[in-house]
Amino acid sequence: MPPLNNRHLPLLSYHTGIQSVHRHHRWRHRTRRAFTLIELIVVIAIIATLAAVVAPAIFQNVGDAKVESAKSQIEMLSLALNAYRLDNDVYPSTEQGLAALQTMPITGDIPKHWRGPYLTRVLPNDPWDRSYIYRSPGTVNPKSFDLYTLGKDGKPGGADEDADITSWGGAVPQ
Repeated sequence: MPPLNNRHLPLLSYHTGIQSVHRHHRWRHRTRRAFTLIELIVVIAIIATLAAVVAPAIFQNVGDAKVESAKSQIEMLSLALNAYRLDNDVYPSTEQGLAALQTMPITGDIPKHWRGPYLTRVLPNDPWDRSYIYRSPGTVNPKSFDLYTLGKDGKPGGADEDADITSWGGAVPQ
């Protein structure tokens, strides 16, 4: 083999470089098949941070939606109660309850001109799965009715989702 001079060195290092690049590439390819523990921890931390920021807003919206749903249902039931009164000259008694909007009452003063059902759907529970509270004559409205729900906590008073939702827009007397 003839002695190497400077002219052959770049060619030799070029070939050696490619071989080392191929070896390095194969080695790197074999070890990069999975995420490192640090990468996984960083991703989990990012997801946890996003969840901590976004979750309260989402759950607040769910609570707000339940309050709005209760208000809408009370308004719908109030309209049905007023239609019942137009036909029968009185509201259903407390004893007859809201069921009188779907089936003709068989207790108390039986209406002579019942033209129901006054509700086309099943009588709803409030968004917290409790029955609406109905009184006729009402305590707050002695000439008509009181219709309300006690909110999420099921107790008089409260704020936000725990607040009472009434047909008259005020507080439930205690």
